[in-house]
Amino acid sequence: MHFVLASQSPARLAVLRAAGVEPSVVVSGVDEDAVAAALTDPSREELVTALALAKAEAVLGMITSTDTVVVGCDSMLSFQGEMLGKPGDAETARKRWAQMAGGTGDLLTGHAVLRIEGGSRVTRSTGTQITRVRFSAPSPAEVDAYIATGEPLQVAGAFTLDGLGGWFVEGIDGDPSSVVGISLPLTRRLLAEVGVSVTDLWSPTS
Repeated sequence: MHFVLASQSPARLAVLRAAGVEPSVVVSGVDEDAVAAALTDPSREELVTALALAKAEAVLGMITSTDTVVVGCDSMLSFQGEMLGKPGDAETARKRWAQMAGGTGDLLTGHAVLRIEGGSRVTRSTGTQITRVRFSAPSPAEVDAYIATGEPLQVAGAFTLDGLGGWFVEGIDGDPSSVVGISLPLTRRLLAEVGVSVTDLWSPTS
C-alpha cells in the first residue's frame, strides 16, 4: 500500500511520521481561493472539506501506483463568524492576533481520503474535525516578535500549536493532532471506510 500525503505542510508530515507512517509527499498546487470561490454559500465544514478533496483529487492524477491511498487536508480557523486561512503577510497576521487575543475559536480541518485499487477503481471518504482553541493575550511586543519569525504568516489562523505559537495558546478542547494539521483519529476512521487498516501503513521501524 502506497501512502501519499497531498500537502507540503511539514507539520502534517511530522504528525504522520511520529505516528509510524512514512508517506510520499506530493504537492497538489491547487488554487485554494478559486476552489472556495466556486462554492455556493458553503458551511464551514463544507468549505474545508471541499478544499481537502480538491487537493487529494489533484494529486490522484499524478499517481501511477496501482494500490495507493491519498490523503488531503485543509485547515481554517473559525473566529467570530469568519473563516480565517493563512494571513500571508505581517499586517494581516497582526490584525488577526489583535482580534483573537484572549478569545476562543474553532480550528476546522477537512480531510479527504482517496484509494486507488487495481490501478483504476477509486473509493473515497471525507470528514471534518473541529477543535476549540483558547487563545491567551500576548503583549504587542510578543506579537511583533512572533510575526517577525515568519511562522504565523503561512499557517491557518496565524498560529501553531506545535511551534512558537504554542506559547500563546491557553488550551484546546478536542484533538491536538487536528490543530497541528491532520487528525489521526479521523484519518484512521476514513482509512477504514475505504478498506485500509492504519496498522498496515506503519513503517517497519515503528
